Amino acid sequence: MPSPVPPPESPVVAEGLTKTFRRAGHSPVRAVDDVSLTARTGAVTAITGPSGSGKTTLLQLLAGLERPDAGRVHVGGVELTRLGERRLAAVRRQRIGFVFQAFNLMPSLSARDNITLPVELDGRAVDEDRLAQLAERLGIADRLDHLPSELSGGQQQRVAVARAVLADPAVVFADEPTGALDRHAATALLDLLGGLAHDHGLTLVVVTHDPGVAAWADDVLAMDEGRLAGAAAVQPALP
Repeated sequence: MPSPVPPPESPVVAEGLTKTFRRAGHSPVRAVDDVSLTARTGAVTAITGPSGSGKTTLLQLLAGLERPDAGRVHVGGVELTRLGERRLAAVRRQRIGFVFQAFNLMPSLSARDNITLPVELDGRAVDEDRLAQLAERLGIADRLDHLPSELSGGQQQRVAVARAVLADPAVVFADEPTGALDRHAATALLDLLGGLAHDHGLTLVVVTHDPGVAAWADDVLAMDEGRLAGAAAVQPALP
């Protein structure tokens, strides 16, 4: 029987996610403990919490970068938790964008080649018009031929954002996207991400410990000791 498909207005739906890390000689650590949530289309959802609260692990589970011990994740109508590694990798390339705090750009590739790399690895042609529009919107149109070492921190982060959204994914996950930026660059990046979400229907899920980022988001989910706390935690009902 095929997996049930969540409603289209909820491109990210998770139910009962649990993840425990075990190391020899140490007590098990339950980083994510029975978490359920949804993220809305065209909205920015911020997951906040102190260091060690489990928010980064939760983001990795939602993006298919980690496997849960229990629970289910749907992204763009696909249940990630049922996929084999090869199919999961393909879905991540096609439906999911990820913005890492440390940028994770290839130092030997130009900004343009960094942006297009995931699309090319998926065997697809690059949409040159979309690339040009993104570069213009992100203010890096004149920096596409430069190596990452020739770019400022803010420009590198914008390249990472362009890479994440070029393939028109169902959702973009961002791990502390402003953590390596000064306040001016962080504000500019948030304005750009918010515009992509609200003007183009992009669903954005952000992990942050910055109250300013949380205040900018449309929905805020507070996390503590592996659990979502308060009324902000949305409990879906997947069949």
